[in-house]
Amino acid sequence: MLNLMSRLLARSPARVEPLALEQWARARGHKFQRVRSAAGCVIDGQFGAQSWRIEWGASQRSYIPGFELRLIAELDLPKGLMCMVLNRSLMAAMEKTVYDQFVSDVQTRIDTDTPSEMRWLVMYGKVGPQELGRLRERYGAVGSVMPWLVQWLASPLNEALSATADDIRSDQPVVLTIGRGRLTLRTAMGKPDAAVLAIWFSVFEHAVRQACRLGVDGVDLNSGGLTAASSLSEAGQVSNLLGA
Repeated sequence: MLNLMSRLLARSPARVEPLALEQWARARGHKFQRVRSAAGCVIDGQFGAQSWRIEWGASQRSYIPGFELRLIAELDLPKGLMCMVLNRSLMAAMEKTVYDQFVSDVQTRIDTDTPSEMRWLVMYGKVGPQELGRLRERYGAVGSVMPWLVQWLASPLNEALSATADDIRSDQPVVLTIGRGRLTLRTAMGKPDAAVLAIWFSVFEHAVRQACRLGVDGVDLNSGGLTAASSLSEAGQVSNLLGA
């Protein structure tokens, strides 16, 4: 709890009361807690037996100014499974930042000062336009186990992310990651907004449920792919979902 409060207090802007988020949480029976001496709050809840947490407070990433919304769940996934989905404008900005650091001969900063999301853009392969389906214009994705990531994106998560286009600007930074068993959705939220929270909570719920559905069966982290049996059993389903 002390570490959580310290993170929420870090670089905290002027205090803003999260009344809208409190009302959203209590109306749904979730546990709500304000952060004392700073603008921020924490909401705890569950999808069945799966616990999750929402944090709203000062941004922890340089690419998100002011306040940010974080939705977090600890999942039973391999620690070596790394995936990231992010909006294309942010992806392009991150790639430029990483490139500029390299050409400026400050490569050591890539490992020490650069956010993990930027490092992943260099370390892992990108999902192609065909595999992204309806997300191709708005989102990009990278991952350590490509077949798992493609199946995850081909699930109902694809539709949930696509639906954000109606209400969320394409240049609003949003990053969805899985790393070391933790799924995190991080996006800008300057002021508490229950309607915007509901949009991202839907994406988060789809991401968690579909990650749990895929689980670890057939994941071969050493080869960066799936076992033959799993690949064959899932091939038809993935093709159908991507055909939309």
